[in-house]
Amino acid sequence: MKQTRLAYAALALGILCIGCSALFVKFAAVPGTVSAFYRLFFAAPPLLVAWLWVRKPLPARHDLLLMAAGGVLFAIDLSLWNAGLLLTSAATATLLANNAPIWVGLGALIFFRERLAPRFWLGLALSLLGMALIVGSSGWRDLRLNRGDLLAIGASFFYAAYLLTTQKARVRNDTLTFMTVSVVVGAVLLLAVNLGLGFTLTGFSPRSWWGLVGLALVSHLVGWLAINYALGHLKASAVSVSLLAQAVVTALLSIPLLGETLGAAQTVGGLLVLSGIYLVNSRK
Repeated sequence: MKQTRLAYAALALGILCIGCSALFVKFAAVPGTVSAFYRLFFAAPPLLVAWLWVRKPLPARHDLLLMAAGGVLFAIDLSLWNAGLLLTSAATATLLANNAPIWVGLGALIFFRERLAPRFWLGLALSLLGMALIVGSSGWRDLRLNRGDLLAIGASFFYAAYLLTTQKARVRNDTLTFMTVSVVVGAVLLLAVNLGLGFTLTGFSPRSWWGLVGLALVSHLVGWLAINYALGHLKASAVSVSLLAQAVVTALLSIPLLGETLGAAQTVGGLLVLSGIYLVNSRK
């Protein structure tokens, strides 16, 4: 019971940290694949130092491949998501990419044979409805499946696959080892992608560098360490729905930091998201 409470506390911390991701990306103002690369690149050294310090043993070959697959999936998710944002509206991309809990639920049902209670699907429906309200009516008006929309949908598939892979890898392995392997693999892949696309990786303003460092150390290092710890003790299906709360966190932080305001629809949407999360995670 104590371990479960700790897992939920870690999940809450992780949601708060990744809820800052959009703000850091805005501050950085660099191409999407570049911010994705530095998100992993700057997070890699602290993870490697910590992993070497505690002298964690190398995992078995099967688990190592699973962790590497997690890094590849997350790198692809970041690349598709950031690229999609450049080709469609942020509202539409957010709406489409946050379909991941549906794929996680179906994947858990098909591949892991998890029995998902009716409250999971009801909670998921409430949370997705809340997400739609937070995004606003413009997200629905602009919903014409152009290339950016398709990239956002693709990102949701890879995001779901990453969460399911993490749950599987964490059965026999610790959080630090999984994070270290997946982040290093993802950073190497994204470096190759950026070099292949011809993007410059230097010469940014101090504001951009601070945004990239915050994205790596706050959103990824602290945020995903906490979430991956939670995935070792909670079901990916429940975690994926809970992660929708990051939209609420982003909306609230945007008020003081970006000068944005929340309307009645966004407020109701936030309450629906939180209600759906509570329903999915409730035990009765």
